[in-house]
Amino acid sequence: MAKRTRMSASQRREQLIDVARGLFAEKGFDATSIEEVSARAKVSKPVVYEHFGGKEGLYAVIVDRELTAISSTITAALGSSDSSSVIVERAALALLTYIEDSPDGFRILSAGSDRAAGTYSTLLADVAIEVSGILASRFAEHSIDPRTAPLYAQMLVGIVALPAQWWLENRTMTKEEVAAHMVNLAWNGLHGLEARPALRSTAPPSQKGRRE
Repeated sequence: MAKRTRMSASQRREQLIDVARGLFAEKGFDATSIEEVSARAKVSKPVVYEHFGGKEGLYAVIVDRELTAISSTITAALGSSDSSSVIVERAALALLTYIEDSPDGFRILSAGSDRAAGTYSTLLADVAIEVSGILASRFAEHSIDPRTAPLYAQMLVGIVALPAQWWLENRTMTKEEVAAHMVNLAWNGLHGLEARPALRSTAPPSQKGRRE
């Protein structure tokens, strides 16, 4: 009978993180127990407590790791000096690549407990701030009021963030195809941006078609 190799402390820690990530993604924070984590990892509960102090500590480590991974990839894409369309393309691909490589991690961040959802929202807000800075400088070059940049940044982040959540469960297209469609909407909308846009009609929807 082959002798079992004992894991080092760091190896055991990584094993517990991998096991817990899958459980949290599948069941959520509240429905996951330390008993389940220890059973699936084939260790006693005290081992989990020794490494993380409890479920909250284990969950916090996982969320922090996933946020660091997704933030670094998106920030690197936004740091490019390329054209606006290429920056949007790279940011979209960065997020989709993260989802492809770590679907469980993204499920925890985007659809997990309030603990993760709040941090993911904060991440998107930080991304929007970076995008706003990029847009403000380019708006000024085209005589567009740079004060509107934060609004457009929110819209651009929405174009990328919400379809990314849809793609997590609907893999009918490749990440490259999804990114191309995101850029198609974002860039073809931004490309012909008016300096002072105005509504074509000021009549409330309820009044349209009403006889004078």
